[in-house]
Amino acid sequence: MEKELAVVLLSGGIDSGVTCAIASKQYKVAIIHFNYGQRNQSNEKEAVENLVKYFEPEHYLEFDLLSLGKLGGSSLTDITMEIPNYIPPKGVVPSTYLPFRNGIMLAIAASWAEIIGAKHIFIGVVEEDSSGYPDTTIQFIEAMEKAINLGRKPENAVKIHTPVINMKKSEIILLGAKLGFPFQFTWSCYRGGRFACGECPSCLIRKRAFNEAGVKDPIGYEK
Repeated sequence: MEKELAVVLLSGGIDSGVTCAIASKQYKVAIIHFNYGQRNQSNEKEAVENLVKYFEPEHYLEFDLLSLGKLGGSSLTDITMEIPNYIPPKGVVPSTYLPFRNGIMLAIAASWAEIIGAKHIFIGVVEEDSSGYPDTTIQFIEAMEKAINLGRKPENAVKIHTPVINMKKSEIILLGAKLGFPFQFTWSCYRGGRFACGECPSCLIRKRAFNEAGVKDPIGYEK
């Protein structure tokens, strides 16, 4: 029986990469990557291009959302804002949060999915061990799925999959290692550069997770 098609949102990081590895075991995949003016876009793009070569998807789309970055309000896109060098405490939404980013990206992915005939969407959001973003919760994803299906042909209903949403980052790394996922192709640092900074929240979470998992991180750090 031929596999169904699934759209996977791929940022180039660990969570979305392992999510793509999970999706590819059951579905044919179509990968979509968003350029929204993030500081690390060139690094993310390189990571995604390497992962595209690895996964060999049925379709690949790099979607331009530069105007989203022009809204400001996030240290991911606004160079006048400082990216912190610590992991924010639980319950605190950090400056790296870009309002409704996942909602916008899921809406575009849903549009593309209907056009190419995909009935599934995979997104690597993590609620349990994330940076405190409000658009990574189960409630948000369920609401987005309901809204998306209300706005499309009934016969084209889509299911949003979040296979790592309840996992700790270290558990995601262990699962990725089991699946043979190439962590060397990933980029997590919020800052661009030749090497990951090693100090931003994303780098600190990544370092902690690899240490907890007992797996060697194949990428280099400035600090």
